[in-house]
Amino acid sequence: MNAVDIVVTLILVAVIGGAVAYIIKAKKSGQKCVGCPHSKQCGGKCGCNNEKK
Repeated sequence: MNAVDIVVTLILVAVIGGAVAYIIKAKKSGQKCVGCPHSKQCGGKCGCNNEKK
């Protein structure tokens, strides 16, 4: 393993770790559908009842 491989691996670990941490934090704060614009008011299963039709 050379230096480039190590740097790329560290960057990937940081990005994936950050995404996992974001999802865990969002779920603990009560968001049912992480990424949904109405996640705190959404009923879940993200067919999103709050969507404008």
